[in-house]
Amino acid sequence: MRPHKRVVWLGTSKADLKNFPKAVVAQAGYELYLVQCGQEPADWKPMSAIGSGVREIRVRDSSGAFRVVYLASRSEAIYVLHCFQKKTRKTAPGDIELAQQRLKMLPR
Repeated sequence: MRPHKRVVWLGTSKADLKNFPKAVVAQAGYELYLVQCGQEPADWKPMSAIGSGVREIRVRDSSGAFRVVYLASRSEAIYVLHCFQKKTRKTAPGDIELAQQRLKMLPR
């Protein structure tokens, strides 16, 4: 497999991901690679509350639940909007708002 879409990191998303535990970073990186190659990540769900076409990759390990929120429906790139550790069952409003703000930064 060869990736055919580049990844564009918005805001602090890349730095936030790099602060995750090493195993989570590796798993999230592999899942993003699959998306780059036009495949589905192992565990994901749509995030329509953020915007049309937005999805989240879900990674869990012994230290908790982690999320990578991205938009891959555009032909030019995959846009990583937000990376965060989930603290409760429901996604925190602040995480949703931040991803929405970053989505609005994309050119139309």
